[in-house]
Amino acid sequence: MRFTRALTTAVVLLGLAAAPAAADSSPSASPAQDGDAPTTAGTSFRTAAEFEQGQVATANGAAGDYLYWSFPADAGQRPTVKATVKLPETHAAQTWRVDVYDGLRRRQACQWGAQARTADAGTSSVELACVLRTVRAWTEPWANDPLPGTYYVRLTAVNVPTSDLGVPVSAEVRADSKDIGGAAAVDGSLAEPLVPGIAVTSGADQDDEDEKGAVLSAIEPEDGWSSGWWSDRWVWSGIGAVLAALAGIGGYALTRGSGRPSRVPPGA
Repeated sequence: MRFTRALTTAVVLLGLAAAPAAADSSPSASPAQDGDAPTTAGTSFRTAAEFEQGQVATANGAAGDYLYWSFPADAGQRPTVKATVKLPETHAAQTWRVDVYDGLRRRQACQWGAQARTADAGTSSVELACVLRTVRAWTEPWANDPLPGTYYVRLTAVNVPTSDLGVPVSAEVRADSKDIGGAAAVDGSLAEPLVPGIAVTSGADQDDEDEKGAVLSAIEPEDGWSSGWWSDRWVWSGIGAVLAALAGIGGYALTRGSGRPSRVPPGA
């Protein structure tokens, strides 16, 4: 009898010990991998979904919502933001607009591109584009030049008819840049790029956990932020200096003659 009770107790204990292991081995949703494009959009500047240049960020929303994303842009780049909005089969005419803001939340004008378009009734999608000016490494305080740092994309429908408010839509946003190089180089650079939380990370002795939590942005260009002093203008300047030195040496060799004249008299 005692042996039977002991055997029953051992079986129960083994079952309790195996239960957590079985629970741990059950399938679960895997977290998003680093570098994946976001599938949701923020509703304000502070909650903007971050994505890298070259990625396609997607989101589902409704007509009348404000959709926000953010991406990094460095000095010497000319960003181009493209957005596509897919609309339901039945809807009234809607005007969609994409706006881009820099790290100081100043709206940046588009050099060209269809920044706003109207989708007529029954149109399945609308495509928008905005080509910004070249990002500068430094600018005057009074100027509105785009500066290196985080750029915010806001996508929304304007003057939406009441019947279409809340109509489900899906959006895709992509940002790419053309490297302008030394043609846009300036003498000077920012101390830090304009990204959320940069003032906290650059401060001294920031040990408080709340202050560490204030760092909002974790995105930067693939090769890191440039210092602002280097550009291909230095390469062309060096090539020009070498060519000028060679031209000077060649001109001297052609004009110096055969050397000193002979001292021997001609009739000797």
